[in-house]
Order: sequence, then C-alpha cells, then structure tokens
Amino acid sequence: MSILSVTGLTKTYQIGTDTIRVLRDLDLQVEEGEMVAVIGASGVGKSTLLHVLGGLDPVDAGSILVDDIDLARLDDAGRVAFRNRRVGFVFQFHHLLPEFTALENAEMPMRIARRPVAEGRAIAEALLRRVGLGERMRHRPGLLSGGEQQRVAIARALVMTPRLLLADEPTGDLDEQTADSLHDLLRDLHAETRLTSILATHNPRLAAACDRVLRLEGGRLHPA
Repeated sequence: MSILSVTGLTKTYQIGTDTIRVLRDLDLQVEEGEMVAVIGASGVGKSTLLHVLGGLDPVDAGSILVDDIDLARLDDAGRVAFRNRRVGFVFQFHHLLPEFTALENAEMPMRIARRPVAEGRAIAEALLRRVGLGERMRHRPGLLSGGEQQRVAIARALVMTPRLLLADEPTGDLDEQTADSLHDLLRDLHAETRLTSILATHNPRLAAACDRVLRLEGGRLHPA
C-alpha cells in the first residue's frame, strides 16, 4: 500500500533573470513501512525534494499524495498543519533551540500543537531514553556532543508519531563512528515505530541499509 504517491513534480527557483529547474516532472511511489535512500551529487536537489515532500516549500506543478491528501493543493496554513501532524524532519544540522533543555527541545512540537503538557513530556522523555539520553535530558544543547544533539533532533522528529520521516543528510556532520551508531539507531527506530522513511544521504553504508536506493539526477529519480 502506497503511503506516498508523487506524480509530475516540478520545482523551479528564480535567481535574478534565470529560472533554475531543480525537479522536472518527477514521479515517486513509496510503500508504507519502506525505508528509501535518495543519493546524488551535491546541489542536485535532494534537499529540495525532501522540503517539498514534507510541505516546507510549495511546488510549481504535480501532485504529492500522502494518505490521499494532495499536499500540492494545500495553502501555507494547510501545509503547516500537515507537517505538524504527519511529518517528522531530521536535518544535517540539528537546529535545536540553545536556551532550552534536550527534553524541552524534544517536546517542542507537542507544545506547538497545544497538546497537554504532561502528555508531551511523557512521550519526549520516553523517546530520549530510547535514543540513549535518559541521563542527559536536562542538559542544554551546548553541553551535548554533536551526536547527542542529533539524537535529540531524532526524538523531536518522532514525538508527534509521524506517518513519514524525512531525513536530510542526518549524519553528514558527524564522525564515522558516531555516524554509524546513528545509522543503527535510525534503522531500529524505523522498524520499531513502523515508520515510512526517506533519507537523503551521501553515506553509502546508510544507503545500502535501506530497502531501496534511488538516484536524483537531471531533476528525476532513477534506480541506483
């Protein structure tokens, strides 16, 4: 059963008088529970693809069906609501709020969604323990290592129990040993939570561990 069905996706950017076509009539089908890796050269549009799939950016043409909701037809407010309910994001740089603790950062999507404080805290605490930060959840990001900060970001991405996890170079800023540990964690969490995951990565080990690998080239996806 497809959780994500993309047809004819086109995305362009206007830079001065130049029109840059990043995605060109792109098609993609992702089955529920799949873990899909997207590889490709730097600047080819992997981040752009994840941004439009998750509703961070609008598209110029095409459809993006997630559970039969066409994201391409939603306005800005509709995309925000969609993201908050259905999508978890993990970026290369964790984007944690430095003035808040790991726990407060992890529960932030719950606060934004105005879910009960006790509910959000309980889920965030459980996730932080699961990612190995049970003893660090009261620390602010400045006291955490890069790998620990990215683990907080993963907990934050999962706190709303999303249908779709989008990860953009999630280990690109980490050393090899820490990256391998985070790869294992992502795969385990994917299986445990029955997620559907799409990961943009340059890391061949992470890509090889996924169910399917696609290469983004010329604005379209091709089997790798």
